[in-house]
Amino acid sequence: MPKPMTVLAFDYGTRRIGLAVGNSITASGQALPVIAAKKDGGHFTQIAARIAEWAPDHLVVGLPCHPDGAEHAMTVKARRFGQQLQGRFGIPLTWVDERYTSAVLESDPTMRDQLDSEAARLILEQFFLEHAAPQSHSLG
Repeated sequence: MPKPMTVLAFDYGTRRIGLAVGNSITASGQALPVIAAKKDGGHFTQIAARIAEWAPDHLVVGLPCHPDGAEHAMTVKARRFGQQLQGRFGIPLTWVDERYTSAVLESDPTMRDQLDSEAARLILEQFFLEHAAPQSHSLG
């Protein structure tokens, strides 16, 4: 049986970074307060505080792409952000396709202030769906 895992997910943007935390037992996420992205990298101080608070075993970063899967400028920026996370914190990281997360949430006007963190929550829950441990049933 795999060890329970705490996972911190990120929806990277050039102005705001959405965060969500969850665990592999419930396979669900909780949106956390948005972090303002800073050109000088100052947002990593706030990220370090969230990592210290939640002690994640794994990080997940949403990877934005065009609907056909082609990469674009934000894909490159999100990859760079994820590589910086891995380099700074040394925590295993997985990329999750986030093509439709924001579009799903933008249709709900109550999500405006937490759109980025709610997108991170959806990215996290997608990660749990894609990496669910197979259920084993022993007959022995």
